[in-house]
Amino acid sequence: MPHHRSSPGIPQLRTAYRLLRRVSTLTALGYFVLFLVLSGYAPGFLGRHISGGLTAGLLLGLCQLPVTLVAIGVYEWTAQRTVDPLAAAIRHQATQRPPHSRRYTDGAGR
Repeated sequence: MPHHRSSPGIPQLRTAYRLLRRVSTLTALGYFVLFLVLSGYAPGFLGRHISGGLTAGLLLGLCQLPVTLVAIGVYEWTAQRTVDPLAAAIRHQATQRPPHSRRYTDGAGR
């Protein structure tokens, strides 16, 4: 078994990264799917005039970009607070080990 798989922080890092990916993906795609569902099942709502020539559908469509940008910002902010410190701790731990205690997986038997 490779050494990186036996590091104690790897499962925590995987869990944090998996959660981060899922929340970010579901936020951006969830909004888009909501827009698609509304366009298919509530065309009357999307055609409702808000102000002047602006309809609810156009407003929701225009909000897609800001929602995506907010999801990216939250992803970056959360990654810096949760995933990056775990990765840095694992990297630091790996570089602090004496050379003779590192395992090699290249098959050379060192």
